[in-house]
Amino acid sequence: MNKATILMLTACATLSLAAAAAGAAITVRDDDGNVVTLQKPAQRVIAMSPHVTELLFAAGGADKIVGAVTYSDFPEAAKKIPRVGDNRQIDMERVIAMKPDLIVIWMHGNVERQIEMLRQLNVPLYHSEPLKLEGISENVERLGQLMGTEKIAQPAAAEIRKQFAALGKQYSTRPPVRLFYQVWDKPLYTLSNKSIVSDAIQLCGGVNIFADLKVTAPVVSVEAVLQADPEAIVGTSEKDYGSVDLWRPYPTMQAVKNDNLFRLEGELLNRAGPRMVAGATALCERLETARKHRKN
Repeated sequence: MNKATILMLTACATLSLAAAAAGAAITVRDDDGNVVTLQKPAQRVIAMSPHVTELLFAAGGADKIVGAVTYSDFPEAAKKIPRVGDNRQIDMERVIAMKPDLIVIWMHGNVERQIEMLRQLNVPLYHSEPLKLEGISENVERLGQLMGTEKIAQPAAAEIRKQFAALGKQYSTRPPVRLFYQVWDKPLYTLSNKSIVSDAIQLCGGVNIFADLKVTAPVVSVEAVLQADPEAIVGTSEKDYGSVDLWRPYPTMQAVKNDNLFRLEGELLNRAGPRMVAGATALCERLETARKHRKN
């Protein structure tokens, strides 16, 4: 075999490998551990949760989201995305008309019957449900793979990791603060350690007083909170619910006595997306304030 033939065969082999790579299927595992495979990068994606919309934007998919659910309002451009329903009811005809090649679902937000209907469309489903802060970066990376936007997704994920690591280094070993995380007050409910919020609380050196409850978002009684006597109470900032003012009539309660009734913007912590960095930062700062309120 002469040199020219060898060079030609080498070139052909190289081109074949390149072609195979270009046409190679994209495979990732979602947060359920299920394998999600696409034959080519997704170009028409539907986001079935507000946190999913934020993850897709962070992963570089702004121009690939063709549909989203109600309350998908961040970033500003997300408000212009056509709606396919909400967490309770999906408009299946509209979903079909959008011809998606990937649907990103959220099990707690979408009732099982709706998910089953989506499965029957034979469109790949990716389940996004980060339970730990690290899962946010992982979701950004995987969604970037599925959309072919790794050049944006990978640096974004790395930056999110970096910021969480910095918060952990600063606050996780600080003296613990026992807190009640108040999501809603009518009925009064909180989040257990099954929620990603509990991971943020730990990052800040906090202790969730209801971490061990079996339900992710359990309803609790005023009496149970009073009995636990948390050092701090953190509630969402919306005016129509989540008000921490309901505890002011209990002056002997440690959180009231030490002036540790705090409000946070709920979307920053209750959505498992990139903005949890800002939410965790605000939470850590509130808990540090609680430490400063301690009597010598």
